[in-house]
Amino acid sequence: MDVHTGFLLTRHSRDFRKYAQVELWVQTDQGPAQLLIDGEHPVFFITQSSERNAKTLAEKLALHVQIKPLPQTTFQQEPVSGVYCQSLATSRMLASHFQQHDINVYEADIKLADRYLMERFIQGSLAFTGDIEVLNKNTPQQYIRVTNAKCKAAPHQPSLSQVSLDIECSEKGVLYSIGLASAMDNRVLMVGQPQPSETSVQWVNDEKALLQALEQWFYKFDPDIIVGWNVIDFDFKLLHKRAEIYKLKLRLGRGGQNSYFRTLSSSQQSFITLPGRVVLDGIDMLKTATYNFRSWSLESVSQQLLGEGKAIHNVHDRMDEINTMFRKDKPSLAKYNLQDCVLVNKIFAKTHLLEFAIERTKLTGIELDRLGGSVAAFSNLYLPRMHRAGYIAPNLEPETWVGSPGGYVMDSLPDLYDSVLVLDFKSLYPSIIRSFLIDPMGLIEGLKLAVGPGDEQAVEGFRGAQFHREHHFLPNLIAELWAARDIAKKNNDLPFSQAIKIIMNSFYGVLGSSGCRFFDTRLASSITMRGHEVLARTKDMIEEQGYIVIYGDTDSVFVHLGSSHSQTEADEVGNQLVETINAAWRRHLREQYNLDCFLELEYETHYRKFLMPTIRGSETGSKKRYAGVIGEGDNEQLIFKGLESVRTDWTPLSQHFQRQLYQMIFHDQDPTNYIRQVVEETLAGKHDDDLIYQKRLRRRLHDYQKNIPPQVRAARIADNINQQLGRPLQYQNRGRIEYIITLNGPEPVEYRKSSIDYQHYIDKQLKPVADAILPFIGLDFDALNAPQLGLF
Repeated sequence: MDVHTGFLLTRHSRDFRKYAQVELWVQTDQGPAQLLIDGEHPVFFITQSSERNAKTLAEKLALHVQIKPLPQTTFQQEPVSGVYCQSLATSRMLASHFQQHDINVYEADIKLADRYLMERFIQGSLAFTGDIEVLNKNTPQQYIRVTNAKCKAAPHQPSLSQVSLDIECSEKGVLYSIGLASAMDNRVLMVGQPQPSETSVQWVNDEKALLQALEQWFYKFDPDIIVGWNVIDFDFKLLHKRAEIYKLKLRLGRGGQNSYFRTLSSSQQSFITLPGRVVLDGIDMLKTATYNFRSWSLESVSQQLLGEGKAIHNVHDRMDEINTMFRKDKPSLAKYNLQDCVLVNKIFAKTHLLEFAIERTKLTGIELDRLGGSVAAFSNLYLPRMHRAGYIAPNLEPETWVGSPGGYVMDSLPDLYDSVLVLDFKSLYPSIIRSFLIDPMGLIEGLKLAVGPGDEQAVEGFRGAQFHREHHFLPNLIAELWAARDIAKKNNDLPFSQAIKIIMNSFYGVLGSSGCRFFDTRLASSITMRGHEVLARTKDMIEEQGYIVIYGDTDSVFVHLGSSHSQTEADEVGNQLVETINAAWRRHLREQYNLDCFLELEYETHYRKFLMPTIRGSETGSKKRYAGVIGEGDNEQLIFKGLESVRTDWTPLSQHFQRQLYQMIFHDQDPTNYIRQVVEETLAGKHDDDLIYQKRLRRRLHDYQKNIPPQVRAARIADNINQQLGRPLQYQNRGRIEYIITLNGPEPVEYRKSSIDYQHYIDKQLKPVADAILPFIGLDFDALNAPQLGLF
């Protein structure tokens, strides 16, 4: 048989003619392929001690099932048997029935398609053989169907086609148009009579015809990837809702398959399934790639990333303008609609989000569109290795969850300093896992050893943990990822490097999460408490060299050099310190534990000026809040961490004020006149556009009962007015609100009626910013702004 290679787009398992079947859609160099895999039996595990009861229960249910002993054991060393069923329905029913009769089942939650792939170490790229048939031959929807398919891991670099989709509609959800932008075709599908337009428009008679035209577009251009902005929760949700009205199924999947949309009642999270296609939401993907923005609106993100966006910002202005354009100027609406699609494509290109998603899948095996997915990624990598070592995975037991200490944060020494170095441990938690051989199975194997004084069979952890020196996987996985990231950085492959970094750093979070089946407080504590030890010992090492550590946080230490140093002088000290300390750590791990050391301290930054503030209203040093100046001349940068200028819940007024004030003080300039000027201008109404608070409603509006924060009061005012005006309610189910503090309290920006309370902004926005730094130069905000008393 011929062997083909491809990249996995979607996976699904179902019962077909009473037998389980796995369906994989793969993109190959010859086009899309549907792989149908039969003969895979859904399986879960029980202990051999419960096998007799299990067989009796299965016989009573008259279910066709095979239960056979296996060489694996549980983490409690109990031998297990596999329960193999012919169908998914039987497997689900049997697992539930066993649990109801107090028979523990293991790994019953692992989906058949996921198990099929992970046990073959297939991570996106694969090779396949089987009986091949070409369907829809010589049409745009031509694809390969492979029956009796067999797959294995194999390298393949995909080239995936992408379309950006965006809809425009009325406030009641009636569809006006659908924009589609891709390398294959740019057009807007729009309801209306044909008329001249500089945008390519496909005119249709009504909303039903619009949905059918969308199906036809997918049939003709057949994209692999669909991107958009809130595209699942808004665009696809509305498309499916409108399709239901016309009793349409929306056949947007490959092979003429329907798309499926569902929303979880528990979390209100929505999911879209399109066989053979992947939907990637721009907001979710940026968050997964660790981007952060003050506002996640398309306009705001586009302006920050691309320097372009749309002029309409207010939701009601936008809605009114869209309605007006649809009635009177459809070509302008088409241009506006397509612009959204183009902006999303540009954002994906600028941030390499699709490449990032592909590399993440190739590293872990999780789906391209998987949000978060740290636990799933860990399971994909760990379970098949653990199975081959003779263990099955434990069950998720959140009721036994015991927390572990977080990262070590030192008490800070507040002051305004010259020359502070930041020394940072490279990937501290992964390097601790790797150095001290921390591993779920290694813990179980290590605890089996009777370790005595001087015995080197196991490495001691914390809270009673000890880890086997040979039987483990996680340290080796990290070593492989570490080496791959070094190559990616050398090749300037940013998406690959970022994907590896996120995955490596997630391993501690996974092991410390109650949502992970491998959670054990001894594992998580052996990482964080070792981190405490590493940071505290590093502080002592630095101070033995004659310098002062003024702060430390998780993986970084801040070192005051005692006096002002030039960049060259600071670099020399920083490089010498890390060389000395790294050598000391290597000696310590070899002498104390007989281990190789992968802890690596790096010289990160020299702050020419550095502020470590106090906790507001206290003389105690703050934590996770500081500011400073790095670089010189054109390369100079003002850095803020945890302070008002980088917090989205402070006003632009406070942020502009802080940046300018600190800039002056860090350059030894007297800020007195500047402070007085900003206060006077604020009172005179010259900064009104910068007084807007922007805060997120983290609960539904009616859930706020006892404590009613300002943003909730503003949101309630806004939705009361929306209701009176017949507009859609904006804030009932969470959301983000912009408001201003007036003499009558908080009011939404779009409906403000009262005068602004300027004294609030001086007391709550300017004064706290100034008070964090002025005492260190002998000034006082209140004194500077007190009325000057004349002589009478």
